[in-house]
Amino acid sequence: MKLLKQLRALNHSHVSEFILMGLSNEPTLELLMFIFFLLIYLVTICGNIGIILTISIISDLHNPMYFFLSNLSFSDLCYSTVVTPRMLHDIFSQRKSISFISCAVQLYFFATFATIEGYILSTMAYDRYVAICYPLLYPVIMNRRVCILLVCVVYFSGLLTAGIHTSSTLTLSFCGPNVINHFFCDIPPLMELSCSDTYTNKTIIFCIVCLLGLFSGIVTVASYTYIFATIMKIKSSTGKRKAFSTCTSHLLCVSLFYGTAFFMYLRPASSYSASQDKVVSVFYSMVIPMINPIIYSLRNTEVKKAVTRYIHTLVLRLNI
Repeated sequence: MKLLKQLRALNHSHVSEFILMGLSNEPTLELLMFIFFLLIYLVTICGNIGIILTISIISDLHNPMYFFLSNLSFSDLCYSTVVTPRMLHDIFSQRKSISFISCAVQLYFFATFATIEGYILSTMAYDRYVAICYPLLYPVIMNRRVCILLVCVVYFSGLLTAGIHTSSTLTLSFCGPNVINHFFCDIPPLMELSCSDTYTNKTIIFCIVCLLGLFSGIVTVASYTYIFATIMKIKSSTGKRKAFSTCTSHLLCVSLFYGTAFFMYLRPASSYSASQDKVVSVFYSMVIPMINPIIYSLRNTEVKKAVTRYIHTLVLRLNI
């Protein structure tokens, strides 16, 4: 209730609702798009819930790396859920309207979980740095209390950052038109609709994204610089491969997430393209949450071995 009151206080515009144009105006494509994105969402739900349950059930995976991975899966699941069900509903709707308050709530929670995703990826990079560079001290440095504290800081920072993004966007005046050329409420298309001067608001958002992105980037780059330096000192080729194998999945997820996020929010305003934004938004709001658990389950030998051992033990118990 408190959040709704704050959101109502933000509404200084003459617009009470927005119309979402969606991904396409072609009726012949609606059924195909619905099936395609529904399948993506179902895989996302199954994959991320599967990762969370696997990590919580199998004791071999009760360590900091997989604790952070379960939180990554949770953020993937949440920020995909903020967008996809509404988009699937709107595909067959004649009038794709969304109220000002609903738009604000969607924008806030999408920004929250997308931001948390970036911070979690940086935290996972630091975790890999400690694990590889200080293996003997790893259980001491990354104890349970520290892990919980890091995750709490990540969630608090995500909520705070999303609040700044949302207020910077929705305190603008919206006098009309109210048609958003997008399939959900996001910052760039909403900024384009404002009838007030958006320079200050865009500058605030740009600076926050730059500062936090720079901080996350420095943590990730610094962590992997030390990791690669440490790995190169390992004389055994088997040891090098094993050390690299614990990082490749994370590096791939980092590249996909930050590559699309920076393209979306740190490009010049003059290069804004609604159709381009939709393609990129589909990728980071639906595709990335789907492929992250696939990357971590298929490329991570430790997860596969732990699952195999657990199933083997379970089968033996059932036979007994």
